[in-house]
Amino acid sequence: MHGSGFAPDFSQAGENNPGGISRIGTQLERFDTNLLIKTAAGAVIAVVMNDDEIGESSSRVHSDAHTYSRLYKATCDIVSSVRAVLLLMSVTIGAAAELQAQEFDRVEVQLLAKGLHFAEGPVWSYEGFLIYSDVPVDRMHKWTPGTGDAEAGTEPGGAYGRAFDTEGRLYTCEFRQRRVTRTDKKGKVEALAARFEGKRLNAPNDIVVRRDGHVYFTDPAFGSQDDAKELDFYGVYHITPKGELEAIGRWKTRPKGIALAPNGRTLYVSDSDRRGVRAYDLDGKGAASNERMVIENIAGVPNGLRTDVNGNLYVAAKAVLVYSPPAAGKAKLLGTVPLAEPATNLAFGDQDLETLYVTTRTSVFRVRLGVKGALPY
Repeated sequence: MHGSGFAPDFSQAGENNPGGISRIGTQLERFDTNLLIKTAAGAVIAVVMNDDEIGESSSRVHSDAHTYSRLYKATCDIVSSVRAVLLLMSVTIGAAAELQAQEFDRVEVQLLAKGLHFAEGPVWSYEGFLIYSDVPVDRMHKWTPGTGDAEAGTEPGGAYGRAFDTEGRLYTCEFRQRRVTRTDKKGKVEALAARFEGKRLNAPNDIVVRRDGHVYFTDPAFGSQDDAKELDFYGVYHITPKGELEAIGRWKTRPKGIALAPNGRTLYVSDSDRRGVRAYDLDGKGAASNERMVIENIAGVPNGLRTDVNGNLYVAAKAVLVYSPPAAGKAKLLGTVPLAEPATNLAFGDQDLETLYVTTRTSVFRVRLGVKGALPY
């Protein structure tokens, strides 16, 4: 319901309702219930029976004080009910917003794995498990509810960010091999991107796949990677469903985490050097435009990103920082999930998608949030 331009039309008079009200031509600049009482009481302006009786019925309605009184009372009863509902909605929404803003620092953080060298790349499979990497030792881990953590293979390419698509294929940023790969369910590995404009990529870091097959990934460089880079920028890239590679961002600072809004029309990218998050608009063909900064002054270096179904943005940094969807160009900090060490990346999971899995430098944690993650696959 909108508070502006409120213009109800009750013109549906049928066989069993020959006296249906033809119209109420009231325009409200805002939803003012006192004004509604007065307006509705004075809105008994035309009770229509047939064309010959318009004048007669109209006079009868206006002269019939008893009818007017009954209609006024009924209107007041309706408005009182509406006012009560609006008050209840206001209290409920306000309480929910306040609860949401205050609950994050009180959620239970469950430790799943520890003693790792550097954990990264968490992603949830619809088959019911989480996979992530212990990057320095090239090990993939698989965590399954009820079973726990286990090593699941080696990854000599240096796996960082991961994503699934709607077909269950696994996309991986291999920073050591300087490429992006896709692995099908039979284990066949395909390189999707390794060079741009004839030069090797820097060190692909994180990736997301939209439901229609458009792929977006970041390509920063740190330490020795920076010394060996061939490109003169740090990139944010788009791979079309046809396999075409384009740079949608040629940054002087280094991008890291990447995520999509629930509707797939906004792309978020963390800027590790500026301690912020940038956003792009995406159209139906996957093209990006309108680059802008939506979060600034993040505590710690921003890494992985995720969104929930409400559009809230989760940032892996010194802690897990939760922001509202950007309004008027900026996002608002809603709360913080404290951790013992900085977070590296995030993934929503479990059967109901209401659990946030968090990798840190040496550990993996699990946090039940009670809100569904917006998985784009």
